[in-house]
Amino acid sequence: MNLRAAASIASMLVGLAATKADGQSVADEIVSGDRERAALNVASALKHFEAALTLQRDNYDALVKAAQAAVELGEFNANAAQRTALYASAEQYARRALAANPSSAEAHFELAQALGRNALAQSARDRIKFAREVREQALEALKLDPQHSGALHVIGMWNAEVMRLNGFTRMLAKNFLGGKVFGEASWDDAQRNLERAVAVDPDRIVHRLDLAGVYADRRDRQRAIEQYEWIARAPVSDFNDPHYKEDAARLLKALR
Repeated sequence: MNLRAAASIASMLVGLAATKADGQSVADEIVSGDRERAALNVASALKHFEAALTLQRDNYDALVKAAQAAVELGEFNANAAQRTALYASAEQYARRALAANPSSAEAHFELAQALGRNALAQSARDRIKFAREVREQALEALKLDPQHSGALHVIGMWNAEVMRLNGFTRMLAKNFLGGKVFGEASWDDAQRNLERAVAVDPDRIVHRLDLAGVYADRRDRQRAIEQYEWIARAPVSDFNDPHYKEDAARLLKALR
């Protein structure tokens, strides 16, 4: 058998291995997942992305999209065990996506997002364990894509959440837990990065919701109200937007 024939057979076998018994290929599963996610059927979308990964374990597109879907499903899941499992899956998918494409800003962002969401579900002290890598991954994403609105959001919230730690916990992190980077956090950086996220992607409700929270923390009541009122008028475009709109309405009421 000559080399050309061997290569042709190998290619055919790879193609067969990437097709399920029902005829769905990796590409088919990803397209189906994209369609379900666009329709806000994120649980169904995740199943399709995971099905693609059973056919091709290191498929970058499927890994990134599975990580995103898992984070979205975990964020407002009331079951703590399910939420933790979803964030753990998102983290692993993002790490595998990075292994498949180390120069991907999106993969770095997805890892930062998964770790950050998991951190917010922990006690204030336990958040410290996640905070350094969250920052590192988000900064790497911004190095690769300075206009990545998701990474800008993560960096903004990293600063905000560090500033929201009580003084003792922040001191503990800075001086005893190897977290000197915590001393670099500021409200100015929180606000600046979230404002940049809104400027890059002005229709994304979650950017404005968290920016409003920083305004409120800084006693900038009027600008917080403006963001919450914008959210009340905004159409739903992402899976968790109904939850974000509920949060905004509740916080707006508290400010009035």
